[in-house]
Amino acid sequence: MSLDEKYDSGNVFAKIISGDIPSAKIFEDDDVLAFMDAFPQSRGHALIISKTSQAVNLLDAEEDVLSKLIKTTQAVARAATKALSPDGVRIVQFNGAPAGQSVFHLHFHVIPVYEGTPLGAHGGGMGDMTDLQVLAGDIRNAL
Repeated sequence: MSLDEKYDSGNVFAKIISGDIPSAKIFEDDDVLAFMDAFPQSRGHALIISKTSQAVNLLDAEEDVLSKLIKTTQAVARAATKALSPDGVRIVQFNGAPAGQSVFHLHFHVIPVYEGTPLGAHGGGMGDMTDLQVLAGDIRNAL
């Protein structure tokens, strides 16, 4: 998929926003949704998406959308750090399939890193929804 791809309103994140697909929510307001990645690379891997923008990637995003997303990304990273005590936190954002983007709806990853524990593969095995809900609650309570 190229960087100039048109937005697909049937993508998995659009379905999460509409409630057609369940998610383990951390934070939600009128503009932004933060939730646990269903295919986590580490314990506490979260995603932050816009609920209003149809930007496919960072390059087509509106400045006001980016402002809201990065503020929420920082808040979720701080909360995950407080709740889960990782040794580091990786913030990731992919643009285009060759760069690793697999869902073509602008999003940021917050990936806690634990020394001595390798990260799982991007898009690897699915997490347990009960565990993801517990982690979402822990991070939400630390916001």
